[in-house]
Amino acid sequence: MASNDLMVGLEIGTSKICVVVGETRLDGTTKILGVGQAPSRGVRKGEIVDFETAMKCVLEALSDAETKSDVMIKGVYVGVTGAHIQSFNNRGCVILPDDHDEIDEQDIEDVKINAREVSIPAQNAFLHSIIQHYHVDGQNGVLNPIGMLGHKLEADFHIIQGVRTRIQNTIRCVKELPLEVEDVVFNPLASAQVVLGQQQKNMGALVIDMGGGITDYIRYVDGAVQQSGTLGIGGDHITNYISMRLRIPMARAEKLKIDELSSWGNGGVKG
Repeated sequence: MASNDLMVGLEIGTSKICVVVGETRLDGTTKILGVGQAPSRGVRKGEIVDFETAMKCVLEALSDAETKSDVMIKGVYVGVTGAHIQSFNNRGCVILPDDHDEIDEQDIEDVKINAREVSIPAQNAFLHSIIQHYHVDGQNGVLNPIGMLGHKLEADFHIIQGVRTRIQNTIRCVKELPLEVEDVVFNPLASAQVVLGQQQKNMGALVIDMGGGITDYIRYVDGAVQQSGTLGIGGDHITNYISMRLRIPMARAEKLKIDELSSWGNGGVKG
């Protein structure tokens, strides 16, 4: 199997580390070859707080994934999260010169750069610039402006940013193993690509991913990302609440949460 046929995703979560190995096919689909997991330590609310411990857990999950998929992992796409990640919407605009009225790929790149020319905290870095809509000379709803004639190109983007050092800590944790980081992606964006079809995005959909320490979300309107973010509340908070209200140990509260709450999808809570 060629290495460029493989796609490996890595998520360093609060409660577990997960590695998914997939093989891309000619029809554009992906076959899952194996999933590796390991308990997460050294991570709090989706962020690394103990570098050495977290790195050992990542290595354990990677080894598990290699065993189950029977491949050697050399590079991964890393999912990131954390309360430090923020997002906003902004419009970019470029005016084409008089001797250049056909929109090309460079104009698309220029309008993207223009949309990111906003003031963000000095310690932050851009993570994603996701196109929402194009506008050419006031014409709305343009899907692909390349090749169109126009003098004014505008584009609305959903921009995601986060604290640079916190993102780099996750990247460094992977590179120390050593592995190549193919790219970094905000977790709910990756989740939405898996669970939503284009029709659902067009109708408007909200994806909520509750983890052990945080909850990620992303919302689509008319097929485009409109909102995304992270809340500092997760499954651990539910466990803690059950433990306090019922006055039982945390381990028993966690088991009660898993056994009872997970049964809702099967027709109700067990009696």
